[in-house]
Amino acid sequence: MQSFLDLNHLTKGMHHFQDAKPFRHAVIDNFLNPELVKKIAREFPEYDSSRWFHYQNEIEDKKALNDWNAFPALTYALFQTLNSAPVIDKLSEIVGTQLYADNGLHGGGWHIHGTGGNLNPHLDYSIHPKLGLQRKINIIIYVSEQLKPYHGGHLGLWSHDAEQNQPGELLKEVCPKFNRAVIFDTTQNSWHGMSRPLTQPYGVYRKSLAVYYLCEPPVDADPRGRALFAPREHQKDSAEIADLIRMRANVTTSSEVYRKNKKPAKQPTEPLPVAGTVSHS
Repeated sequence: MQSFLDLNHLTKGMHHFQDAKPFRHAVIDNFLNPELVKKIAREFPEYDSSRWFHYQNEIEDKKALNDWNAFPALTYALFQTLNSAPVIDKLSEIVGTQLYADNGLHGGGWHIHGTGGNLNPHLDYSIHPKLGLQRKINIIIYVSEQLKPYHGGHLGLWSHDAEQNQPGELLKEVCPKFNRAVIFDTTQNSWHGMSRPLTQPYGVYRKSLAVYYLCEPPVDADPRGRALFAPREHQKDSAEIADLIRMRANVTTSSEVYRKNKKPAKQPTEPLPVAGTVSHS
């Protein structure tokens, strides 16, 4: 495990986790052994590989793969490490909640975005559809050396508008810097998504690794079994987008709208204009 991850570095990096705004989170640079991360990034399939599952509609455009049989040796070993008892015990101690691994990597694994990739602000699923546990902690690790800050693809963290049950202000942006990890609590109306469009050149991709940790659900846990998306500013008056979001959030109908075989809606060319935005570049 120590060849991948230093638990002391993890602990120090999460020092302000409990007090972070707009919801509990930490941004940790140099998260893993950098030489191993470079090799893992090269283990990703080609962007056009048929192995990827493509989420492509007006609110999301990304590819993902969580099949353990598809992972080469280093990627397999890293996910095994991140789901190991020492890591989970340390995270449970920091978070203050007993966490459990999701060895099926439901929603996790390899993620990749090409030029024009998109992920509208959203809340992750709340209750695991097979285990019945609540999704509690996300770890996202960015692994693209070639992706530069001016290419965009920043991770935005929004406040929560309780009255509208929608994202409020964009309070923080995190550049997807190589070997940077973002760890956050998904149970705090944790609106997150891509706050800047991707404009990288051909052959450069926004690659990331994602692992999620679960906990026993409290009595008042949101029963949501799929992600709940929010419209971009230019989509708010669209009945079609509202219907897509409703269907995407429903376990029964979500499979009908993952891929709509439509050209993704045009995205704004600048970050959402809000006051109080803080960049983490």
